[in-house]
Amino acid sequence: MPETRSPRFAACLAVARRAIAAPALLLMAEAAMASPTSGQQPSRDAAAKTQPAKPATKATASKPEAAKPTATKPVAAAAKPPATAAKTAAKPAPSARTSTKPSDAAARPPVTTASIGRPAQATARAADASHQGSFSAFVAALWPEAQQRGVTRATFESAFAGVTPDSKIIELTRKQSEFVKPIWEYVNGAVTSTRIEQGAEAASRWSSAIAAAESRYGVERSVILGIWGMETNFGSFTGGKDVIRSLATLAHEQYRGEFFRDELLTALVILQQGHVDREDMKGSWAGAMGQTQFMPSSFMKFAVDADGDGHKNIWTSIPDAMASTANYLRQHGWTQGLPWGFEVQLPDGFDWRMQSGSFGAWRNAGLKRADGSAMPRSGEATLFLPAGARGPAFLITSNFAVIKRYNSSDAYAIGVGHLGDRVMGGEAIAARWPVGERQLDRGQRLEVQRQLNRLGFDVGEPDGKLGSKTREAVRNFQQTRGLVPDGYPTVALLEALRGVR
Repeated sequence: MPETRSPRFAACLAVARRAIAAPALLLMAEAAMASPTSGQQPSRDAAAKTQPAKPATKATASKPEAAKPTATKPVAAAAKPPATAAKTAAKPAPSARTSTKPSDAAARPPVTTASIGRPAQATARAADASHQGSFSAFVAALWPEAQQRGVTRATFESAFAGVTPDSKIIELTRKQSEFVKPIWEYVNGAVTSTRIEQGAEAASRWSSAIAAAESRYGVERSVILGIWGMETNFGSFTGGKDVIRSLATLAHEQYRGEFFRDELLTALVILQQGHVDREDMKGSWAGAMGQTQFMPSSFMKFAVDADGDGHKNIWTSIPDAMASTANYLRQHGWTQGLPWGFEVQLPDGFDWRMQSGSFGAWRNAGLKRADGSAMPRSGEATLFLPAGARGPAFLITSNFAVIKRYNSSDAYAIGVGHLGDRVMGGEAIAARWPVGERQLDRGQRLEVQRQLNRLGFDVGEPDGKLGSKTREAVRNFQQTRGLVPDGYPTVALLEALRGVR
């Protein structure tokens, strides 16, 4: 025998049927069906919860009408109610007609957001589907160019089989620690006693491969070890992300323009040439691969088959990885026999106007190496104060700039050089870092850059990252104001910039 429906329920159900197309009305429908005994209307948060509600209380009316079930007549493309859905009874309207089977009706779940689908989730799924469709079209559009580069259809389809965008990748682009940590935190975290011990062990175990790379390419083993340690902790973690997926995500989002699109196409060529199996092409979120984290384009230009097996295997062949790293540095201008730099002690009354010169000139100016060793007999160097005049001072050479071709951060280059030196038995940094000095937050760093640009000291587009160009602009401003030209932006410097009209 068919059950009767109250006018109020019929109206609610009609609203619910329209809720899929109009999510804002969904909450109104649920509110209308909420039990008045609670004294509250369901909120957006409550509508989104999946926990079972409390069982319905005994109705005070003599013949309550239960809420109408959805099992026999689903609403549009409604989702089936979960098995754990609450069993609630609605309070009758004054003119409600009662069901002839109140006990059966009471056991059925009411029409709620659970039974017709959650609007937020539906919207998210629709957005995901749209994004996936866009991603699929992006991948399909890559094929003609991949084919032009010699990639077969079989390799192309194998590379992208099951690949979807990685939603975590873009967030990671905002968390490059060498630009957001104070330099002492970055360096101290990179050059630890544990890592130094691991480096010494790796240097001993792979001494032949490292010596061969040093001899063939003229790059000191300390720097090869420094890069290996900084990039993957001497091979202990080379990155677990699917390189194709990472590059495809970044390229699809057009992060850094066309850069990652080209890297993605180059990665396909690497697969085509058989240097690594598809499932083994793992790396960082940015697509860097292997023991020393080459981007695909760097792999194609600088990777070396040092062990002679016919493959440039920077993932598991240490000879290939060490030789490839040394080749990269040599091709970018490494000068054999020239140190990357070293810590120095400045004399009292030092003339801060002196920024660059030969090692002989620095020696004549009264600078001494912090470890007590002699200055090199030849070569040029620049004074570098990564934490300002109150922190450690270094003389850095053109090889420091070569290290920065691997990673453009000053902190990274200091970390590589210092780690390599420590692995080879060098001394720790002697001077203290100014750890108690107040640091600029990102907003203040951006303001420093904008103020410098305003005053004609070009830093480029402000980005809050204090790289070499910003340091140079700071130094030039400091010189014009009679300040110590250490190139280090501080709160006091920002105040000085604000005061210039």
